[in-house]
Amino acid sequence: MMDLDPTEIFRQEAAELLETLETVLLDLGQRPGDGDLVDAAFRALHTIKGSGAMFGFDRVAAFTHDFETAFDLIRKGRIVADHEIVTVSLSAKDYIRTLIEDPDSTDAIIGEAIVAELHRLVSGLGSGGAGAEAHEPEAAAPPAEASPEEAGWAIGIAFNPDILRNGTNPLGLLDELRDLGPCEVVADLGAVPELAALDPEHCFIRWTVRLHAPCPREAVEDVFMFVSDEMTLTIAPLGEAAPDAAEAPMPAAQAAAISAPPARKTPAAKTPVPAKPAAGEAPAAERPAPDKAEHNRRSDDKGSTVRVQAERLDELMDRVGELVIAQARLSQLAHVSNDLAIKAIAEEVERLASGLRDTTMGVRMVPMGTLFARFRRLVHDLSRDLSKPVEFVTVGEDTEMDKTMIERLADPLVHLIRNAIDHGIENAEARAAAGKPATGRIELSARYVGAQVLVSVQDDGGGLDTARIRAKAEENGLIQPGAALSEHEIHQFLFHPGFSTARTISALSGRGVGMDVVKRTIEAMRGSIDLTTVPGLGSSVTLRLPLTLAIIDGLLIRVGEGRYIIPLSAVEECLELTPADENRSRGRSFLSVRGELVPFLRLRDQFDAAGQPDPHQKVIIISTGEMRVGLVADQIIGSHQTVIKSLSKLHADVTMFSGATILGDGSAALILDVAQLVGLGQGRAETDKTMEAA
Repeated sequence: MMDLDPTEIFRQEAAELLETLETVLLDLGQRPGDGDLVDAAFRALHTIKGSGAMFGFDRVAAFTHDFETAFDLIRKGRIVADHEIVTVSLSAKDYIRTLIEDPDSTDAIIGEAIVAELHRLVSGLGSGGAGAEAHEPEAAAPPAEASPEEAGWAIGIAFNPDILRNGTNPLGLLDELRDLGPCEVVADLGAVPELAALDPEHCFIRWTVRLHAPCPREAVEDVFMFVSDEMTLTIAPLGEAAPDAAEAPMPAAQAAAISAPPARKTPAAKTPVPAKPAAGEAPAAERPAPDKAEHNRRSDDKGSTVRVQAERLDELMDRVGELVIAQARLSQLAHVSNDLAIKAIAEEVERLASGLRDTTMGVRMVPMGTLFARFRRLVHDLSRDLSKPVEFVTVGEDTEMDKTMIERLADPLVHLIRNAIDHGIENAEARAAAGKPATGRIELSARYVGAQVLVSVQDDGGGLDTARIRAKAEENGLIQPGAALSEHEIHQFLFHPGFSTARTISALSGRGVGMDVVKRTIEAMRGSIDLTTVPGLGSSVTLRLPLTLAIIDGLLIRVGEGRYIIPLSAVEECLELTPADENRSRGRSFLSVRGELVPFLRLRDQFDAAGQPDPHQKVIIISTGEMRVGLVADQIIGSHQTVIKSLSKLHADVTMFSGATILGDGSAALILDVAQLVGLGQGRAETDKTMEAA
């Protein structure tokens, strides 16, 4: 079994914490007064700082400590996090990520500038608009009966014995107490057993700390927020009876673990006396820790989930794919056999393989929300850079897709969202003139439609300028002036390489690359793009995608001597091409389906198949985008569980096939890319017409 590098584990956990921090900061920009969000941000920073110090990321720990110190004023309620503070905090988050992933690529002066800017914003707001609020925390200081020289807290600390095994360093927590102010720390060694009975992985020491600082009680509790369930903590003002570590309640786990000599045992009759609580406060034993519910929730989540490397899931999927191929071979052998026992076993293996396939594919499914969350920061930054206030709305975050699809879908969505904000959303003056709200709206949604997932990017901008797109296409020589084209056909020029309607080239647009990348990536994922627009009201781009690229349900057909797979999600119906239909369609390649003319392609012509066609050919009606097209084949063999295998680089220019699969008899069958096939067929038909006219 492969051992994981501890620093790599830290990087993975830190990446999750940084994603959480970014989400919380973006939410905080919309709800500045939400104390729960501030606490969540502070907890994420606190965890990154502690874990970073533990795994040797000293620069991370130092910078995060400075970030945390500045953010502490917000947590204490002295100031409110405004847009500027959130923006600088996001930059600090990016700097922390760089320190973790590639520390040599950045310089300490960048971090110093970020912290200085954050301190400037925090100090400026704290001194300017919160003068009265700056004295509010005094209400949380020790009560009046404590003399000034006795202001502070007496703290009793007793950890569970397994605290060391869980990766917690008690000395690090004591150092955090020292950050609050001067401390007197006394260790109680009374529970430490003799050397022969000592377990070096158990923590038997308890501590008494006298903290001489007028800090609120919550500041002390926050130091132990992540270990509150693994210790007994007693806190009392210094002016009162200080809790003695020897008398502090011992955790049950520690009491059970101690096997000390009789002379060193604490008398059983001795009952610990809890410290007297401050006026108006609940006893420490009765008051829950500030984020105990949150801690318990995270503990439950960790117990119900397992972190698995993505490579192992890919390997598992490959093994399942090979099993499906072997099962197909077994089914074919059983089909030609007269042995009923073999047929029964083949059916049972087929049922089990199908269940295992579905389960494995379910493990690889990832909610779209994990992808959608990445674009909140993109919209936030673009809105700031372009001075266009934008509301970003997501719908259907629970919709699931294969993790490979999620990874490949990220870049196309980045281009679509950038285009929607840069080209679609108007500036404030234009929106006001059109009677629209000053804040634009971008909606990113996902939903299931049959065996496909539809991902849409919709804006409430000005819509597409069809006349300008046509003029640009004529200028680039893509169409002849005055050519009769529908709006849908004109809009397709937006996906042409190098095509752009931007008047100037900027950092965001103007080079005609973005939409071309979108089209090529989506077609490589066996998807299609629908583009709709309403002038003055906005545009919508919808991506139609399969659920997975690993194993699909396909329709196995025969054309000549070759066998091919059509993705079943693209198939609408199957018909027979009768001799009467054949005679009526001579020279036209159209088929009447319930009164509707449907164009069709003869696959024998596309593949240059040898021999004579079968007398009773079949037509498979498929849908691609807004079109319905028929594919004429010699025979429909049946449905087939298709394990997709990539084609070699030598076949990269064969665009009509998206991959291959292994059939039950060991032979290969090519998988048709219906969108590319239809496009090539249309181009071939136009070429034939041009040659006939000449």
